[in-house]
Amino acid sequence: MTSVIEKAAEKGVHSLSPHLVCKGAADAMEFYKTAFGATELMRLAGDDGRILHGCMSINGSSVMLVDEMPDWGVFGPKTLGGTPVTMHLVVEDADAAAQRAIDAGATLVMPVADAFWGDRYGLVEDPFGHRWSVSTPLREMTAEEIRAAAKDAMCGEASAPA
Repeated sequence: MTSVIEKAAEKGVHSLSPHLVCKGAADAMEFYKTAFGATELMRLAGDDGRILHGCMSINGSSVMLVDEMPDWGVFGPKTLGGTPVTMHLVVEDADAAAQRAIDAGATLVMPVADAFWGDRYGLVEDPFGHRWSVSTPLREMTAEEIRAAAKDAMCGEASAPA
């Protein structure tokens, strides 16, 4: 017997998927196609044109979307004044991925650079207020190597002149 998880996976939906609220979800879906190479899996619009449910695949992972619905208490990060969540996207080339997102309309939050944990890493914010890290693993590191590198990185920042 096929489980509900397996049935969902057959449709491209994973057992844990982010569900993004966007003011302008239809525009967000188009942005994600351009910026991140997303593939649209499903779109259900209401009579007023707002997206009641959208589903996309980005690098093989499912991402769901919905329009803001203030009457239901559903708000996106632009309305809320920001987001505490970052979507982490592993890519072949973090520099190219960040530039592609910027060219599509994202804002650079953190320039792509070599990170202490062994990745090439940067951060962008999409036009809908969601933050996306783009990361290319450069080298494998043990937990102890990462701890030591973090300590060096934090001490270096603390002692840097203001």
